[in-house]
Amino acid sequence: MMNARRLTATVLCTAAALTALSGCKSKGDIVVDEGVGITAIRSKCPAVGIPDYTGDVTLFRTPSDRTAPNIDVVAAMTDVRTQCNESAGEKVSAVVTFQVLGRRNDTAGARQVTLPFFVTVLQGGSAVISKRVGTVTLNFADGQQRAQGTATANAFVDAAAATLPAEVRERITRKRKAGDTDAALDPLADPQVKEAVARASFEVLVGFQLNDAQLAYNVTR
Repeated sequence: MMNARRLTATVLCTAAALTALSGCKSKGDIVVDEGVGITAIRSKCPAVGIPDYTGDVTLFRTPSDRTAPNIDVVAAMTDVRTQCNESAGEKVSAVVTFQVLGRRNDTAGARQVTLPFFVTVLQGGSAVISKRVGTVTLNFADGQQRAQGTATANAFVDAAAATLPAEVRERITRKRKAGDTDAALDPLADPQVKEAVARASFEVLVGFQLNDAQLAYNVTR
């Protein structure tokens, strides 16, 4: 799954973007403030994305025959969105919605196809905090080649864990004058600061729950 976990789609510019001082300049970013010091307006909401090779799935009529003429149904995730509530007490809740677009080769008869998907919360880019599996259903009408489904998933992040320690926040946001010994140093390059930022950074990953053969097909095709 990914190069361990690289995202192919990120729909929030939030805590995961802390190490980048450019790009989105909105709630949830750390941005340079007129060249002196850093202004931190950091959201506890997790970044959301789809891991490499898990955003689509191919079903074959005969599982052992993975040639193009044997393809039965293909489906892909799209339009990933999230609504986050970071003021609900001890937990930050994120509601993720996405669309699944499906296409089948044999259009004879009405057909229902149910596909499993996963929702995983990562901390610090690698530690799996939770994983849930759900399903999304595609309903093909008789003679219809394409179908669309909508899925919703909930994820929760510990608010305290997503909050930077006060001393780390002070080191990042402290205004530095031109004559200060550390004026030219990027506080985010400090190993202790980087580690603290990573620990407080969360991601919600969604993708199809693939078996080994399906994942291998996506990787090698």
